[in-house]
Amino acid sequence: MTNAALGPCMMRFTIDVGEPVSVGKVAGQERRCIPLLGGSVEGQYSGKVLPGGTDWQVIGPDGMLEISARYVLELDGARVEVRSDGLRSGSPEVLQRLARGEPVEASEYYFRTAMRFYTASPELDGLNHMLAIAMGERRAAQVLLAVHPVL
Repeated sequence: MTNAALGPCMMRFTIDVGEPVSVGKVAGQERRCIPLLGGSVEGQYSGKVLPGGTDWQVIGPDGMLEISARYVLELDGARVEVRSDGLRSGSPEVLQRLARGEPVEASEYYFRTAMRFYTASPELDGLNHMLAIAMGERRAAQVLLAVHPVL
């Protein structure tokens, strides 16, 4: 897929994250979850990320993360469920720096998720009928997501 398949950024999420909760290694892969503590939404839609979501992760032997997050937004007074599945990968050195909470430029690693939205709001119904791609950036205590509709 080329960038031409993505529309302009429609939302930017800043999500505060808690400490990882590890389940341990299962079949050679670490399984853990990251509590989502809340955050903000800006752009075409504005509002907040409600506390209580979770980002479930599987970390492979090469350090690549498979991501499966579920959380709720409040946009213009309406609730929107988000389901986001993707991956984060990079060189071993970059992934180690991220794991230590060090600042790493987003261009140094790959972080993408496919997003679906679910809402009962008639005003936001268009979100129910789209797929979006988020380009992510991991910070020490936050995740930044630039959300683009797939054209």
